[in-house]
Amino acid sequence: MATTEKSILNRLYFVAGCLLLFAIAVGFKLLDIQFAHGDYYKELAEERTLKNFKIPANRGNLYDVNGNLLATSVPKYDIRFDAVTVSDKNFEENIGSLSEKLSGMLGRPASYYSQKLRAARANRQRYVLIAQNLGYSDYMKIKSFPMFNLGAYKGGMITEQSTVREHPLGKMGERTVGYERRDENGYFTRVGLEGAFSNYLRGTDGRRLKQKIAKGQWKPISDNNEMEPKDGYDVVSTIDVNIQDIAHHSLLRQLEYFEAEHGTVVVMETATGEIKAMSNLGRTREGTYFEKRNYAVYESHEPGSTFKLMAMVAALEDKVVDTSQIIDTEKGVVRFYGRPVRDSRHGGYGEISAAKAFEVSSNTAFTKMITEGYKDNPSKFVDRLYSMGLNQKIGLEIKGEGSPRIPHPQDKSWNGLSLPWMAFGYGVSITPLQTLTFYNAIANDGEMIKPRFIKEVKDRDKPIITMENQVMNPSICSPETAAKVRAMMKNTVERGTAANIYTENFSMAGKTGTCQTEYWIEPGRYIASFAGYFPAENPKYSCIVVIHKPNRRKGYYGNIVAAPVFKDIARKIYTDTPVMDELESLEVQDKKVQTDFETYYAKIQDEKLLMPDVTGMPAMDAISLLENLGLEVKFNGRGVVKRQSVSAGQKLKTKQTVKLELS
Repeated sequence: MATTEKSILNRLYFVAGCLLLFAIAVGFKLLDIQFAHGDYYKELAEERTLKNFKIPANRGNLYDVNGNLLATSVPKYDIRFDAVTVSDKNFEENIGSLSEKLSGMLGRPASYYSQKLRAARANRQRYVLIAQNLGYSDYMKIKSFPMFNLGAYKGGMITEQSTVREHPLGKMGERTVGYERRDENGYFTRVGLEGAFSNYLRGTDGRRLKQKIAKGQWKPISDNNEMEPKDGYDVVSTIDVNIQDIAHHSLLRQLEYFEAEHGTVVVMETATGEIKAMSNLGRTREGTYFEKRNYAVYESHEPGSTFKLMAMVAALEDKVVDTSQIIDTEKGVVRFYGRPVRDSRHGGYGEISAAKAFEVSSNTAFTKMITEGYKDNPSKFVDRLYSMGLNQKIGLEIKGEGSPRIPHPQDKSWNGLSLPWMAFGYGVSITPLQTLTFYNAIANDGEMIKPRFIKEVKDRDKPIITMENQVMNPSICSPETAAKVRAMMKNTVERGTAANIYTENFSMAGKTGTCQTEYWIEPGRYIASFAGYFPAENPKYSCIVVIHKPNRRKGYYGNIVAAPVFKDIARKIYTDTPVMDELESLEVQDKKVQTDFETYYAKIQDEKLLMPDVTGMPAMDAISLLENLGLEVKFNGRGVVKRQSVSAGQKLKTKQTVKLELS
């Protein structure tokens, strides 16, 4: 018996000893965790329950040259409800009136919101969605509702802000305005002005601390941010919305009529290189057109006869030809190594001067002129083209500029046909904007200016950066050569290949281009183009129009397909841009008049205001005007104001709501 009791006691002592050792080990581990690794585990716990979320900064606004919005960041608000944090007293006192207010604003019955809020409280839900995508005025209104006006803790209102990028122009100029997008892997896609100048527009993101709650949801700790986001700068572009609208619709009409595959038009201010309009339209399977690609910037292709300007300038500069030199077009066909070069006019033009050859765009005359002039030293011709920068990219801020290709005799691909074919724009490749930059230099007495897309960068109303003209080449040719080819381009419109667009009402100068593409397809496909400037005497704007693969049955020559777009743009710019004369101010300072005016102004502030007529105005201008009158504005659509809910001339009430229908 004693032996058994002793054995049991020994076992108890052993178990007690093990428990004591285990307790000592646990205590040691707790002390080790607390003092040696406490900070690590504390941070780990906080990471699982607390997390800093990024608050995207508002991108700066993108404006046209006249202050019209091209792109803007619009804040949107989601409203949620924490049913746990509200006291019983506050909940019961306010739920009825809150439900009524929500019903009036959001459209559902008050009973719906009452039941939803009570169910959330019964289930202790802390993140109940109340409303999504509210505008700022609606957000401020809902923030003033009963219970929500008590704040985040007492009222349970949770606000989450997001930002939506809006483009008031809609699809017009979409590729020019562009965008910046980030994929799930963190890679950015940057297109157009939004992409090119994103470093100014982007801003600095903020941070907001949130706590993890049930079902993987995160609730903001407070209404305050850990770090406030810093909005991006505003960018004022060189685009003129009025000219953009003219260019877009002129190009669209021509593409639709000729059933073309795609086309582009660019309008540049001659003296500054500022791009005033750039439209790029591609055809869908349904036959409609949209801003598919930025053809003006990226698409490098054979230019055809618009390249004859470059060939003529080179020949005149190298003095291998003179404008009065007579060239025999040989009944419209000449052959090089068995390959024919033909004029568009059957039978040719007979014996004509070099200047006349330019006006009528004679392929035979140009191939003979360039071949005879440079046959002993073809490198001289190509080197002259290189010296004018035709083999180099412009270096645009907009991504994706196409590479020009001007073959050189040292290239392996050079052959006996290279020189004569280059004379009339085959075997070379260049983008529409690169072509326009050269034409603009001729209009500018030989000074080649880099195309520019922005005027300044602003922090609200304070200028941060003002862009200046950038000269790429102060003299691509002599002033004498520039004057000679300008006269040829003027004559091209007055009596040459583009005589069909001539008008006595305003002057234009330019060069037509027709280039065959996809040679292996029968019948052939063509690229029609026209490049030039207006007015002819004192150029204000240069412009290029390129239309790819029009329906051959309707027409494919540059003068028929592309030149009318140029004329339409020039005509409308002339018509819509009034000539303004500065007059000496006739204002006379009179103290009595000033006093009477101030008295009258103070009086009308106390009287009822009248509703202005905002139909036809750009949306952002109309909204700004009406909000400054103290009105609440709601709108549907985008673009310009089509209809207004309050008639013009009607007396307005304080904080009256006005609805605008946009198109």
